[in-house]
Amino acid sequence: MGKSKRIGILTSGGDCSGLNAVIRSVVHCASGKGWEVLGIRQATVGLMARPPEYTKLEIDQVDPLLTAGGTMLGTTNKGDPFAFPMPDGSLCDRSQDIIAGYHQLGLDALIGIGGDGSLAILRRLAQQGGINLVGIPKTIDNDIGITEHAVGFDTAVNIATEALDRLHFTAASHSRVIILEVMGRDAGHIAIAAGIAGGADVILIPEIPYDMDQICYKIKHRQEQGKNYCLIIVSEAVRTQDGECVRLTNRAGESRYGGIGQYLADQISDRIGAETRVTVLGHLQRGGTASPLDRLVAAAFGVAAVNLIDEGKYDHMVAWQNRQVFTIPIAEAIAQYRAVNPEDTLVKTARGLGIYLGD
Repeated sequence: MGKSKRIGILTSGGDCSGLNAVIRSVVHCASGKGWEVLGIRQATVGLMARPPEYTKLEIDQVDPLLTAGGTMLGTTNKGDPFAFPMPDGSLCDRSQDIIAGYHQLGLDALIGIGGDGSLAILRRLAQQGGINLVGIPKTIDNDIGITEHAVGFDTAVNIATEALDRLHFTAASHSRVIILEVMGRDAGHIAIAAGIAGGADVILIPEIPYDMDQICYKIKHRQEQGKNYCLIIVSEAVRTQDGECVRLTNRAGESRYGGIGQYLADQISDRIGAETRVTVLGHLQRGGTASPLDRLVAAAFGVAAVNLIDEGKYDHMVAWQNRQVFTIPIAEAIAQYRAVNPEDTLVKTARGLGIYLGD
């Protein structure tokens, strides 16, 4: 057994299913090496606090969390530490506070679980402050280009697929067009995967333009064939036909994607008079029990991350390709953004099934 180490682990960015499975895997593997694992609370915010906010993680503590959604450590997707919002409304560079928190805890390495944005920030902190960083990719969007699977994606697809399964029956019962709006930021991976698996008639993703006339034709053509309903799944990042981004703004002035489903419903109703309803899944896609695939990937990623630390191979991210885990420099991993390629297998599959995608 090598020298004992103290490693930290944090979850950053939006939550998703499978995060606790990663934490559990890290604790099991590290404990087998005689190492200590500290869970950092609320991502980098926990390292800003004085004293730093953390909990020592033990196997008995993390074992029951294998199937639990969310993250036991908490997370945040607000507040760039290099321009952190202060109570008086000003912005302050808090990066040195985070770096000092890492060293104050006496950490030998830090495992950061996040998407491309979170990993980019963590890497910048690591380069600036001598942090031995290892990355694990998680995002329901599955848009980190170098990995075929990111933690959380498969569960999000399962939830969207189940929603379509259920909507089939109510759509048919009332002869309605039902639109399911799903997450996906700027990539349509959830929509196209769930749309095929759930038997959607129309799949709209931001990477492929669409024509409202063709959507209406699809609905009417189904009616002429004796099919009295239609299911449409749309990614939240899809724009209007005029190219406008559809966003919702709350009372605090924060703007985020939302509303494309209702826009489409209004267009369909106005053009062909079809009774149309909209379901917005929202954060349901982030919650609940992780799928078996997400748990397997999480387990493999956790073990691989600990082994990278054992090898002293820092500034690397673990990834999944060709049914196995491999490692790649973080900078290279997050540089390869992965949208849906119009020539992807799933796009060809959808078209082969007669699903309207656009173009």
